[in-house]
Amino acid sequence: MKIEVSEELRQAWPQFRGAAVFATVKNSPYSEELWERIGEFTELYRQKYTIDSIKEMPAIQATRQAYKKCGKDPSRYRPSSEALCRRLLRGLSLYQIDTLVDLINLASINSGHSIGGFDRDKIQGDKLVLGIGKAGEPYEGIGRGELNIEGMPVYRDAVGGVGTPTSDNERTKISSETTHLLAIMNAYSGSEGLEEDVHYMVNLLKEFADAQDVELYYFE
Repeated sequence: MKIEVSEELRQAWPQFRGAAVFATVKNSPYSEELWERIGEFTELYRQKYTIDSIKEMPAIQATRQAYKKCGKDPSRYRPSSEALCRRLLRGLSLYQIDTLVDLINLASINSGHSIGGFDRDKIQGDKLVLGIGKAGEPYEGIGRGELNIEGMPVYRDAVGGVGTPTSDNERTKISSETTHLLAIMNAYSGSEGLEEDVHYMVNLLKEFADAQDVELYYFE
C-alpha cells in the first residue's frame, strides 16, 4: 500500500512526517499485563506533566498549529493524542476498548502524536492520501456519529475519508476480528524522535498482540 501526502497538506504544513506500521496481529478483548503497564505509565506521567504543561509538548503543540493552518479549531475538535493526555491528567483512566486500541492509545500518549489505527482489510484500494477535509464531506467518526472534517487533515482511500487526528472512521476501525493492522503515527512536529516513538509502538504490538511480519514505512 502506498501512502502519500497531498500538495495542499504539504503547503499548509510542510513539517509533517508520517510513519506507517503494517503487521499481522492477534487482538484480544483485554490484556491484564498491558493494563499493568498502562497503570505504571500513568503514575509516572502524572508526576511529570500537568494539563497546562502538555500544551508545550512539541508533538501536541505542532498538531494544534497544523489544525489552525488547515482551517480547524483544535480546542473545539481536539486531536486524539491531546484528548488522551488531558484525560489522564484529569485523574481519569484510559478507555478500555480492546488490546490493539488500548496499546495504540498508550503509544499515542507516550509520543504525543495522534495515531490512526485501521483494519487493513477494510481499506479500499491500494493507496491512502493525506489531504484536508472539504465542506460537507461525509465522515462517521468512531463513537461520534457524523463528524465535520472540513479543514481537518484526513486520510482518504478509494471510497473516502478513513482517518483524522481527531477520530478514525467507523468503516475501517479495528475490531476483535482484525488480523492485519495498519497504524499510522502522524508527526506534525517533524522527524525528531519519530523512529524511537514508532519502535516503542512496535514493541507493544509484539509483546501484547503477537505482531508478526512487521513492516515500517516512513513518508512525507
